[in-house]
Amino acid sequence: MAGLSGGLAAFGRCTHAVVRALPESLCRQALRSTAGPEVDFARAEREYQLYVGVLRGKLGLQVLELPADESLPDCVFVEDVAVVCEETALLTRPGAPSRRKELIITTHKNPNLGLTLLQQLQKICAKAQVYSAIIECPYRVEAMKRVLESLNLNIVEMVDENATLDGGDVLFTGREFFVGLSKRTNQRGAEILADTFKDYAVSTVPVHDSLHLKSFCSMAGPNLIAIGSSEAAQKALKTMQQMSDHRYDKLTVPDDAAANCIYLNIPSKGHVLLHRAPEEYPESAKVFEKLKDHMLIPIANTELEKVDGSLTCCSVLINKASEL
Repeated sequence: MAGLSGGLAAFGRCTHAVVRALPESLCRQALRSTAGPEVDFARAEREYQLYVGVLRGKLGLQVLELPADESLPDCVFVEDVAVVCEETALLTRPGAPSRRKELIITTHKNPNLGLTLLQQLQKICAKAQVYSAIIECPYRVEAMKRVLESLNLNIVEMVDENATLDGGDVLFTGREFFVGLSKRTNQRGAEILADTFKDYAVSTVPVHDSLHLKSFCSMAGPNLIAIGSSEAAQKALKTMQQMSDHRYDKLTVPDDAAANCIYLNIPSKGHVLLHRAPEEYPESAKVFEKLKDHMLIPIANTELEKVDGSLTCCSVLINKASEL
């Protein structure tokens, strides 16, 4: 889920981003809900690099980049394997069995042969003005777990074999969690999330005709839910409104895919919103342009959308009070 920590006062605050490079195997082997055109890898790589460049260069986040793994074609979608809120990280059990291997990693030889990944992370990030690093380790390690441990987060692992949870089904509003019950996430997964984040209410929302809850909604600001216009999206919003004791504002966009955006509260920038580019969804972009208090950053995601990827899918955003 996208970097939502510290309650309402710090909603959207973010200092670090965990991302993972694209494997070429994504083009033909990535999971997809519907058949369609093949991913153009060169274009997908350009879009990914622009995405990471915005996080690192324009917004000043410290970016920790895991290397691509050709045996894991969906590994770029890191959101699904970890839910981070405040100082706790829940390592999920993804609904697609092939994606559970993404929590571990095997990489090429590394000159720091005797170092653990945690030590390498600390060594890399201790260098002056280093804000991005590709994290490698010479042997099999639990990739996401080690990265999150390096940020001194409390780690909870979902080990119940009856549970499934994709981070793409988890919407945190700053007040509460909504968890989509989809083909990838079940009731037991939602229960474990509720047990992990006991300070927040957790409500479940049936998801039909979409891969994830956040395939058609996301937070566009404090108290503001961006929602698609489809019947399924509007039905899910109605369920969320009925389940919550709080009344949220809504921003309705014509295109469900465009409703997935990334809100950040950056001290030097103010309210920031990464949203789909006008050339992709021109009518939805016009709706975002009405947010005059936001710094709007259009991001193209044409290629990863072919394999059900959204903007929030490609990062785990984390707020830490101090740097490593």
